[in-house]
Amino acid sequence: MAVAVDWLDAYRAGDLETIMELHADDAVVHCGCSGAQTITGREALRAYWIDRLQNFPAGTLDDLNPSDNGTVISYVTSTGVMSALLAFDAVGRIKLLDCSPLQ
Repeated sequence: MAVAVDWLDAYRAGDLETIMELHADDAVVHCGCSGAQTITGREALRAYWIDRLQNFPAGTLDDLNPSDNGTVISYVTSTGVMSALLAFDAVGRIKLLDCSPLQ
């Protein structure tokens, strides 16, 4: 769960390099925040996060819970509360991020 908090802290700070370091090289992002999309590859991941940081900055933590697959974190953005499932690889880097508006 510490990585999820580190991820949110980096997101809130607009720290692109830390966000990138927290993701595994083969990380996959499934984003339902502004139309369903799947992001793979380091260049696409960087472009995704540049857009997120500029247009959808994260605010305060809403909730944080362990799950069978990793950690579920919810947080406030300018468009409402978002929920993200983060799953991790063997060394603790994010291998899957599945985010969407909290329903």
